Amino acid sequence: MKASKYLITTLKDSPADAEIVSHQLMMRAGMIKKLGAGIYNYMPMGLRIIRKVEKIIRQEMDKSGAIEITMPVVQPAELWLETGRFQKMGPELLRIKDRHDRDFVIQPTSEEVVTDIARQEFKSYKQLPKNLYQIQTKFRDERRPRFGLMRGREFIMKDAYSFDKDIGTAKASYQLMAQTYRRIFDRFGLRYRAVAADSGAIGGDLSEEFQVIAATGEDAIVYCPTSEYAANIEKAQSLAPQHQRDEPKVKMTRISTPTQSSCEAVASLLGVALKTTVKSLVLVTDLLDEHGVLKSSKVWLLLLRGDHDMNEVKVGKLPGFEGGFRFATNAEIQAHFGCKPGFLGPVGVTTPLSVIADKEVAVMSDWICGANIEGYHLQGVNWSTDLGEPDLVADIRNVVDGDLSPDGLGHLSIERGIEVGHVFYLGTKYSQAMNATFLDESGKPQFMEMGCYGIGVTRIVAAAIEQSHDSKGIIWPDSIAPFTVVICPIGLDRSELVQVAATRLYESLCEKGIDAILDDRGERPGAMFADWELIGVPHRVVLSERGLKENLIEYQHRTQSEPTKMTPQDALTYLLEHISV
Repeated sequence: MKASKYLITTLKDSPADAEIVSHQLMMRAGMIKKLGAGIYNYMPMGLRIIRKVEKIIRQEMDKSGAIEITMPVVQPAELWLETGRFQKMGPELLRIKDRHDRDFVIQPTSEEVVTDIARQEFKSYKQLPKNLYQIQTKFRDERRPRFGLMRGREFIMKDAYSFDKDIGTAKASYQLMAQTYRRIFDRFGLRYRAVAADSGAIGGDLSEEFQVIAATGEDAIVYCPTSEYAANIEKAQSLAPQHQRDEPKVKMTRISTPTQSSCEAVASLLGVALKTTVKSLVLVTDLLDEHGVLKSSKVWLLLLRGDHDMNEVKVGKLPGFEGGFRFATNAEIQAHFGCKPGFLGPVGVTTPLSVIADKEVAVMSDWICGANIEGYHLQGVNWSTDLGEPDLVADIRNVVDGDLSPDGLGHLSIERGIEVGHVFYLGTKYSQAMNATFLDESGKPQFMEMGCYGIGVTRIVAAAIEQSHDSKGIIWPDSIAPFTVVICPIGLDRSELVQVAATRLYESLCEKGIDAILDDRGERPGAMFADWELIGVPHRVVLSERGLKENLIEYQHRTQSEPTKMTPQDALTYLLEHISV
């Protein structure tokens, strides 16, 4: 590719609405152009990266035995009505009508359509297993689209769906995809972690997220540096305390805390460690009748150590919380505790409620909590002596850095990540809803066992930038860089020597299948280098008449601060040895 024939439109400054690094740099590098809120044109430089991501995905999916199809972006609502998701999905599902007043959706995902294909095509167990995948545009009507390709409304995604005859073969299909994803992400050249994820309402343990490690990531990833354990923050389990509850040492007393309504403020006032305090969270579960009318409500008091946070996913799995929960209103709190939030505690509560204590709280002694009187807390609170034992002891908190790893092989660490892929065992959720059956070995109809597997193609691009950039611009891994090598000739229009040498190297690279670009625009060296550092091409070769007369050229990797000099004759061999695609 010759730069003069290409479309290169770099900017010195970031657009005012670009909030994160990947959004800023993609806009500045001319990779995307905003068309509307959360909707972008993929410009040539950006599209090259997307196509390279897609190529790696396609090669590994095909190698795994998956079969590529393409499903429509616009899908009839009838299929979504079969699964109930037309109503349940909420405003993120963009609903439209055609000229005949028929309902359609703009696909955010394709479980319904692919299940419809399966129930028409797979009639016998002999046709299973099958895995169908597509790389297709998706649309989710985000309330607040932001961060460029990280959280846009329109995006490109690879979604795959496996169909099996029983749970055993479905698990095998899941494991095949989990390993395929590891090969895909290894080839991207990004630092990532595959972490155990929550399976939601379906349950089970077959769910993994693939997270690209980045300091700006929205997700907390929990891992053990000395073992293979890794999970997202919702899934990570905290071990039961390794010690027993100590005997009480002090008598419970009421202390004045006139303006201290948080555990942090109370601990600071008393000069004690935050972990000696207990926070009270009041939740409510509502029981509805078949028409959605409220029949009754139950109030729960959850107790956590002051330095811990509640894990809503774990709480949602507790007995009694299967139908969901909400935080109590101020009126409900006042009715049960006779006090406003900030001074609540479990001691002396006479109204009916159930007390759930985190495992850490259950072994605490002489702890501090609210007194249920505004402006006061209790110090020296103990189980059995000052209040009864909790109704339930459970793991209801987020793990923290330094906790023991659940596998017992070390301590946990936490880092930030960006979710870019997910493998998930679905079971028969969609096949039952859509009556997708096959005939088994005995001729009886059975529901197909399904799995789904997604990779955010355009999100990968943004995540790669979030992971690797500097003050000059993007730093791409070789495998997905828009160009692998850029040749920067100085004085190309004035020197036949430079023209010949630059063209010879460029053509040699192209013959070897290396994705190279020759910058023949005639830019000044400073402006030329700044463009390619911003764009992030990993390998740069600079040729000048002075250097060539000394039989020297300069090579510099995007991560290096100083160039390496070599002869033009050695350049091709050196590049081929140092490029990893």
